Amino acid sequence: MTLKYLIQKEFLQIRRNAFLPKLIIMFPIVIMCVMPWVMQMEVKNIVVDVVDIDHTVESQRLVQQIAASNYFIFGGQKATYAEAIKDIEKGRADVILEIRDGKYLIAANAVNGTKGSMGSAYLSQILRGSSSSLLPPSSTTTLYNKGQNYKLFMIPALFAIVMMLMTGFLPTLNIVGEKEAGTIEQINVTPVSKWSFILAKLIPYWLIALFVITVCLLLAWLVYGITPAGPVWLIYVLAMLLALFFSSFGLIVSNYSDTMQQAMFVMWFFVVSIMLLSGLFTPTRSMPQWAYLTTYINPMHYFIDAIRTVFIRGGGLHETAHQVLALAGIGTLMGCWTVQSYKKNS
Repeated sequence: MTLKYLIQKEFLQIRRNAFLPKLIIMFPIVIMCVMPWVMQMEVKNIVVDVVDIDHTVESQRLVQQIAASNYFIFGGQKATYAEAIKDIEKGRADVILEIRDGKYLIAANAVNGTKGSMGSAYLSQILRGSSSSLLPPSSTTTLYNKGQNYKLFMIPALFAIVMMLMTGFLPTLNIVGEKEAGTIEQINVTPVSKWSFILAKLIPYWLIALFVITVCLLLAWLVYGITPAGPVWLIYVLAMLLALFFSSFGLIVSNYSDTMQQAMFVMWFFVVSIMLLSGLFTPTRSMPQWAYLTTYINPMHYFIDAIRTVFIRGGGLHETAHQVLALAGIGTLMGCWTVQSYKKNS
């Protein structure tokens, strides 16, 4: 009964806050409706200058293909390579294609390494398609995400961002806010156990996590027509395990913090590190070895790996058992640490 009233108190505090209920509803909506359009690795609007020395029918056909591509902005044909280089130096062009004696030279501005490498790759694909003798023949089979829809790749990862912010930062501010208001002293002199107190702080955010993940799944279906290829219940299990970690971690930070500002700075430091080292944006295998080793203790990495397996590949519990066990272990450890770190002076 004590736990019931403590949980009721937490929901009353959330409801009486003029900002939090709106944030809980609007944040997943904004993230799901806006971020998939801007968080993509596709590079477009690459300005290409062409230096066509040959002036053959084949070279002109190639120039027309480049001009018609959705990825390129045709910067025009230049008389010499030196003239095209001046455009690169002044920032008016990103890539140069020189056609001389039936041979092709691609020169890319690598100040922006991603734009330069992707622009060169796109041009190589056009060259591969225009002439069978230009590059050796190859065959590519797409096993999953056959349409190569980048939104299908990013939307599961956005679930992780929403869960991290909603179930991580809100609990962080909870205990610190009560410390600053002085209300926590009233709890400390009651016979309420540490386990009951911490559970009362965690359970509301688990319920918020259920609400948030439901909103995200509905928006992915309604806005983008994207539905998970695997079992939906497994997505909820993964979300609850990630919520257990972040809500516990948030309470740990608040237990050791004396002010709201201190808690926010500490939480922000760890959250950014966890997110950037999780493989959310870049493959973890591309990291240095020392950085890759951190993924073994990074719950966000396990969550993203598992939810992409369920969402895109249609994997089930058998395929994600390793990630589920890792999330459960890390979450349980953090939950125990939360109880231990809370100092109750009765």
